[in-house]
Amino acid sequence: MYRRKGFTLIELLVVIAIIAVLMAILMPALNRAREQGKRASCLSNVKQMGLAWIMYADDNDGKIVSGNTSLGGHNKDGDCWVYWPGQDASEESQIEGIRRGLLFPYCPSLKLYKCPTGVRGEVVTYAIVDAMNGHDAIPGAEGQILKSRLQIRRPGERAVFVDEGRLSPSSWTVNYDREQWWDGITVRHGDGTNFSFADGHSEYWKWMDPRTIKFARGEISASASVPDNEDLYRVQKAVWGKLGYTPNR
Repeated sequence: MYRRKGFTLIELLVVIAIIAVLMAILMPALNRAREQGKRASCLSNVKQMGLAWIMYADDNDGKIVSGNTSLGGHNKDGDCWVYWPGQDASEESQIEGIRRGLLFPYCPSLKLYKCPTGVRGEVVTYAIVDAMNGHDAIPGAEGQILKSRLQIRRPGERAVFVDEGRLSPSSWTVNYDREQWWDGITVRHGDGTNFSFADGHSEYWKWMDPRTIKFARGEISASASVPDNEDLYRVQKAVWGKLGYTPNR
């Protein structure tokens, strides 16, 4: 008698189970590869922003562009590298803030201002650190705000841009004279973030202290002391060039 060939129910279930196992094995690897690609793209973005920052200084007798993003109390120079239009501003007004900024002629590609992992509504995710002509009223950091590239010692060790996340009305702040963070940090790309430096290179820094990740996720207050935190020490040295205190080890 003629007999139709085909899968039995058990055979079909076995095939499905094998496919599920293979997917479980492959998906983490694919996700890691995708994330590494986004990290590399973000690293390239902050590098391009850093080069634009250098070109602006070269065209302005070494003057560092204002690191703040809004006029008024935060900004004494009268102009901004990019403009913060407000917390609930539309995407169109945020893009206009980029185009009005002093770095736009040097970096006219809008996609370079945002990390590929940025969330919906973020148009600019990068920020300039306080020490690079940012907010000049940081308690305990008097005299540490640089205005000219000629003031930068060891430019390969001094951070300029950090992938902060959603743009704020000021520059990115970390305390100088105490073992405390200040502004939030991101935990993109595998619990870390990207920086660019005053010599034009960029680096990815992975956070090593669990407290850093908790702070980034809002589980630790910015006012909390975090002694013996190598992540904090490393960032403070990159921003300010040195620690303004003796670590409490």
